[in-house]
Amino acid sequence: MRYFYALRLWVFLCTSVALAQLPKSNSSTEIYTSLQKLNFLGTALYVAAHPDDENTRLIAYLANEVKARTAYMSLTRGDGGQNLIGSELGSLLGVLRTQELLAARRIDGGEQFFSRAIDFGYSKHPEETLKIWNKEAILGDLVRVIREIQPDVIINRFDHRTPGTTHGHHTSSAMLSLEAFDLANDPKVYPEQLTSTEIWQPKRIFFNTSWWFYGSEEKFKEADKTNLLEMNVGVYYPIRGLSNNEIASLASSQHLCQGFGRLTTRGNEAEYVELLKGDMPADKTNIFEGINTTWSRIKGGEAIGKILYDIEANFDFSNPSKHVPQLVAAYALLQEITDTHWKSLKSKELEELIVATAGLYLDAHTSEAYATPGSQVKIHFEAVNRSNQPITLKNIEVRPSKENITINTALAENEKKLFSLAIPIPKNQPYTSPYWLEKKGNLGIFEVTDKSLIGKPRTPAAFTAGFELEINDVAIRIERPVIYRFAKPDKGEIVQSFEILPKATANIDENVFVFATKDAKEIPVRIKAMEKNLEGSVRLQLPKNWTSSPDKIDFVISQKGEERTVVFKLLPPEAESEGYIVPVISINGNTYSQSLEEITYDHIPKQTILLPSESKVVRLNIKKNGANIAYLMGAEDKVALSLEQIGYHVNRLDVNAIKEGSLDQYDAVVVGIRAYNVIPELKFKQKHLLEYVKNGGNLVLQYNVVGRSGFSFEGIAPYHLQLSNNRVTDENSPVELLAKDHIALNYPNKIIPSDFDGWVQERGLYLPNTWDERFTPLISIHDSGESQENGSILVTKYGKGNYVYTALSFFRELPEGVPGAYKLFTNLLSLPENKPTP
Repeated sequence: MRYFYALRLWVFLCTSVALAQLPKSNSSTEIYTSLQKLNFLGTALYVAAHPDDENTRLIAYLANEVKARTAYMSLTRGDGGQNLIGSELGSLLGVLRTQELLAARRIDGGEQFFSRAIDFGYSKHPEETLKIWNKEAILGDLVRVIREIQPDVIINRFDHRTPGTTHGHHTSSAMLSLEAFDLANDPKVYPEQLTSTEIWQPKRIFFNTSWWFYGSEEKFKEADKTNLLEMNVGVYYPIRGLSNNEIASLASSQHLCQGFGRLTTRGNEAEYVELLKGDMPADKTNIFEGINTTWSRIKGGEAIGKILYDIEANFDFSNPSKHVPQLVAAYALLQEITDTHWKSLKSKELEELIVATAGLYLDAHTSEAYATPGSQVKIHFEAVNRSNQPITLKNIEVRPSKENITINTALAENEKKLFSLAIPIPKNQPYTSPYWLEKKGNLGIFEVTDKSLIGKPRTPAAFTAGFELEINDVAIRIERPVIYRFAKPDKGEIVQSFEILPKATANIDENVFVFATKDAKEIPVRIKAMEKNLEGSVRLQLPKNWTSSPDKIDFVISQKGEERTVVFKLLPPEAESEGYIVPVISINGNTYSQSLEEITYDHIPKQTILLPSESKVVRLNIKKNGANIAYLMGAEDKVALSLEQIGYHVNRLDVNAIKEGSLDQYDAVVVGIRAYNVIPELKFKQKHLLEYVKNGGNLVLQYNVVGRSGFSFEGIAPYHLQLSNNRVTDENSPVELLAKDHIALNYPNKIIPSDFDGWVQERGLYLPNTWDERFTPLISIHDSGESQENGSILVTKYGKGNYVYTALSFFRELPEGVPGAYKLFTNLLSLPENKPTP
């Protein structure tokens, strides 16, 4: 039971407090741990490709056992992945996964960095990856981060020597890291970075290997380990009541949208790294062996170290505040050193340690969640000195506005001081949103205007408050973000980032509108006011030959935060057409055309994202047979919505409602992507699905992932069907129609090769590789230089009905409004009962 409470307390301290952005309250144990980290002058950088690639065991070990500054650089934000907990995909998924990484780092003690690379989906070879990413740009991002944080050691998650054998993103991350190891110290390489960074040469670079990379545990045991270091990452921390593995498990479990929630583990566990470049440590259990990680590393550091090592050796857990004078003396000496890197880094650490040791509470908050440029906001400040140490609050300055209050007040022990200040929001104040989404990037790389933000995990706070303190005649400035504080009766105190937003936003909830007929559709536009008494109008910017009624709609919204929905009727042209509609709001001569998106989950802070507001419109001359569809939802599944767009009546099935005869009423039954992976009960309903087909039904199964959920997939089809990990990743790869006369390629829509133009991200994934001869493969696809894959659509008669297994990426194509995908999927739903193949 004591273990349970220790674990729960650790999770609360590492996530709840940090999530809420409350000024952190530190226990004596946490203060002491921070002091130990302050006294270790060494840095490790871990490099991989995606969120959830990182080895949290090794990161937690380096951060908590070794006490090193430990950073993880994920080249991408995971935008091309999938989402098991919600509907966010693409750029919104990247925001979610960014926050999950930050949540993991709050637990394992690491820091987080990113490059501008976009996760564009699975890539088979680094040659393709680096071409799409723009190798020089992403290599430059990695060099920039190395120059900024100056790591002594770099650890690659993946092996740079295995191109073409695993995910191209993985191998590329290792290849770029190895190249950056050599380039970061060359002043001729990316010289523009040297205005804000300096050249740096890491001492060693490693590959974080394991038995998995050797093929089996037996092969790894027999392998030559001369070039390997071995660390026991299963160490136990008595001061925390937790083992390193428990901390690591909690950290990796933050990747919930990728299904990484897992049990905590305990006990000894070996972690191996292979030296790639640099000198081999004499002590093969110490990755920093031979590197000076003491205060003597920097000129003038010995005197600082003498003070701080003495505090560490004689730390008073019952009264940490007694050490404030010594810490302040060390801080004063630190301001005199000339090494700008260590001065900046350790000054920030020491400032927070002084605040924690004195029990000093400093807070800046508003009672409003957001404001608009040109408006005014009132900021409330609170300062409490919960120690007997003499501390004077001299001044509070708000940045970037530079409004300030002169105070010159002694902070008596445990006496709360409250202040407030109304500040104007500059008219040119940037909006608050993820900086990497401010401009539209290309397929492989985000466009970032402010180069100083490259590498940072998130956009800096809109406003910060600087508390100017004087302690023992030493001036210290403590920065705090301005936050929004409020309370809910059922949750208590909650705080969020204070944000700057436009006067109004316009959301069209559907990303795509597909018109299967020439009839008009209603287009609801949600207008949200960020100010009181907002008056304006909204119109739709339309593609050629599309018309809306009315041309514009006037609106008046009285309350800040209030939403008003207006409805346009959109009339498509008679001919097939594709384009985009954009809602444009006009207020006092200014226009606004951004949508406001929010991401809210319990394990991450609430995220607010501004994106260009646009929806794709597609006019299709499409035919279909049948109208009543049953859909069993899979993971992150939007296909059902897409089918409704073209006139199908879709009933979303509850798996528990599937019983004998319950499906007979439907013209077709569709099983969503990865349904067998995420719905354990589905395997018990398979007999009813096959019985439905046997009795004349039409069943379409979309792809599932082998090796997940423990399901063998035996019996998923009426005849032998074996799934694989094979995929075709090039969305522009050629398509051959194998069964040109098959009814599925001719009825009710004629399918031709051009129907596969304009597909996004990939052709198909986890394709079947063997199947019974009674299946008919409809098409053949392949990536360049690889053999044909014929299992992306397999059709067979079973009893009176039709069974279809498809591994094509309809789950991406239909929500993106790809016309050919709609025609083909409609044909699969329209396979008629007992109608012979021509």
